[in-house]
Amino acid sequence: MARTLVLLRHAKAEPERDLGDAQRPLAAKGRRQAAALGPALADAVGAVDLALVSSALRTTETFKLLAGGVAVREQTVVDDLYVAGPREVLALLRGVPESTGTALVVGHEPTISHLASMLHDDADDLALQVSLGVPTATACILTLRTGWRELDRSTAHLTRLLRPEH
Repeated sequence: MARTLVLLRHAKAEPERDLGDAQRPLAAKGRRQAAALGPALADAVGAVDLALVSSALRTTETFKLLAGGVAVREQTVVDDLYVAGPREVLALLRGVPESTGTALVVGHEPTISHLASMLHDDADDLALQVSLGVPTATACILTLRTGWRELDRSTAHLTRLLRPEH
């Protein structure tokens, strides 16, 4: 079974101000970015079997807007994704059911780019791009060479960075 992992940095958020970081909403630009992500993601990977979404407001808003343009079979808001580093997200992904063809993680930098770099099996131009970090509303699309339980360093191939026009 072919497996695809999409690591997505949330769309552009408002500055922190008095709200606190976890409660930052999307900016107007971020809402446009997130709405454009759904159809672009559907074109790139088809339906999403499982979405794991950080509990921060900007990630849940990103997910809700993108889900209007792509079929998502199951979603879970995961509090730990808000503060998780690459290894913690990797551990979470190892628990994804083996029947899952496409999983989406909606999270934060620098975790998204670091995990994409760690999983990628090549030292190509895409590796260089993600090593520098990814902008808001950018999806790292990886094809897995293993099952979810065996996912580890260099066991996936970063096939594309998706950042729709907005």
